[in-house]
Amino acid sequence: MGPMPSPSDHEKRALRAELRERRHNLTSTEVEQATQGFLQNLQSLVTALDARSVSCYLSSTAEPNTRPFINWALASGIRVLFPISREDGLLDWTVGEQGVEKTGLWGMPEAVGELLGPIAINDVDLIIVPACAVDTQGTRLGWGRGYFDKTLGSMEKRPPVYAVVFDNEVLPEVPKEAHDQPVDGVVTPGRILDFSFE
Repeated sequence: MGPMPSPSDHEKRALRAELRERRHNLTSTEVEQATQGFLQNLQSLVTALDARSVSCYLSSTAEPNTRPFINWALASGIRVLFPISREDGLLDWTVGEQGVEKTGLWGMPEAVGELLGPIAINDVDLIIVPACAVDTQGTRLGWGRGYFDKTLGSMEKRPPVYAVVFDNEVLPEVPKEAHDQPVDGVVTPGRILDFSFE
C-alpha cells in the first residue's frame, strides 16, 4: 500500500482536469493570438534579463506554444537547453538538433541530441517551465510528475524561473505541498508577472 493521497492531491487532480479541459476548448483563433503574446513576452523577458542561455521545453499541442520563441532564441544566438525525462525522476538536458524531436517517456515531445546530464541546467540564465496554473504567490501547479520540482529543489544557485500559462491560469491560490518549488514569475499572452519580492 502506498501513502494515502492527501486532500491537496485530490484538489490538484481536480484542478488539473478542469484546466486541461479548458485548454482543450480554446479556439484556433484564441490559440493563435495567445501564441503571439507568448512570443512577445518571452522575448521581452529574455531581453530584460540579458539571458544568453535558457532552458525551455518543447510544447505539446495542449500547452502554450513555445516553438516560435525557441526558433527566435536560436536565430538570435541564444543557447537553448531542452529537458529530457529520465526513469529515475531526474531530467537530462540537451541542446538538441534543430527540428529533430521524438516522443519522450510520458508521450511528450522531446529534443534529440547529446545528453548533457542533470547538472547542465546550472549554466543557464533563465529557466522556462511548463505549468497548468500558477498562483499570485508564485506557487506552481505542474502536471504531477515532479521533474521540475526535483530539479529546482536540487539547484544551489538557481537563475530566475518563469512558468508559462494562459492568462486565466494565474489563480488567486493553488494547492501547495512541501516539495512544491515556487517560481519567480509567470509569462502569459497578456503580461509578465514577477514574484521576486526582494
